[in-house]
Amino acid sequence: MTTGLTVLVPCFNEGAQVEVAHGALVEALKEIGELEILFVDDGSTDDSLDRIRRLAETDPRVRYLSFTRNFGIDAVMAAGFGYAAQPWVVQCDADLQVPPEEIWSLLDKAAEGYDVVFGRRVGRRDPLIRKAGSAGLHWAARRVFGIGMPRGASTFRLVRTGVARTITDLRLPWFIPAVPLVGARYAVTPVTHRPRTAGRSKLRLVKLVAHAFELYFGFSRRPLTAVYAAGALGVVLAVAAALTGAGPIPLLLAPLLTAATLAALAVVARYLDGLLRDSSRVRRYYVRSANLPLRPEDTLTAGLPSPPPPSRAT
Repeated sequence: MTTGLTVLVPCFNEGAQVEVAHGALVEALKEIGELEILFVDDGSTDDSLDRIRRLAETDPRVRYLSFTRNFGIDAVMAAGFGYAAQPWVVQCDADLQVPPEEIWSLLDKAAEGYDVVFGRRVGRRDPLIRKAGSAGLHWAARRVFGIGMPRGASTFRLVRTGVARTITDLRLPWFIPAVPLVGARYAVTPVTHRPRTAGRSKLRLVKLVAHAFELYFGFSRRPLTAVYAAGALGVVLAVAAALTGAGPIPLLLAPLLTAATLAALAVVARYLDGLLRDSSRVRRYYVRSANLPLRPEDTLTAGLPSPPPPSRAT
């Protein structure tokens, strides 16, 4: 039975960091015989793909997928987990804020019988606003929305490949809360964290807020329940006002009621939008180039060859 490891490295405009990450991973994991380093290029516009291709020419352990455009980290995970050749996958960012040596901490913990091991970043070296935002997001998920979030879990994680594919096939917006949702055995173990040495984070405030909404509305029905409760309360108050002969709604309350109505409609619309996207036939990603066999449905040309168009006969 093979006990190899696939290292999934998401890439978006990483430039020279591609070679840096490759060298560090190879050095840290040289004791693993069946090692695969799978770069997933999320539609980079710099020379990241060229650098990955050069590495693949000299190192047979390097495989890559390159998307037709930027599809986002969820698509990267779906592709990486779907094409991983080894029975275990560890997700490791190219910026190496978590040293590759810490992969052994995850592997040692998984040997105790876990399907998923998350790294908990000790002494996290991100900007204060980023750390506070992340902590607040996870606190609200657990306390306000009732979502099962493993405490301290991060994107630095080791997953049994079969379990990873089961979760990504569900097309849920977040991976972390999906792990306890399906009943996978998981653990969280501390790992060191260091400042970014190259480039900058690709996540911006707007994306972080959007990601939070994906979490809350994707895993909790509490906002919808609150709308139902508010509607029921409104009916009770209206009936009570009619029976007691109370006068019309005070002028100052009218704008508040209008705002509450619009907010309720927005919540319902958000859930409907999620249902429509789940039923969409558009795939999570399309691959433009790769150095591994692709499923036809994952390519833009449905697996057909791409010859040039016919020209005039000479």
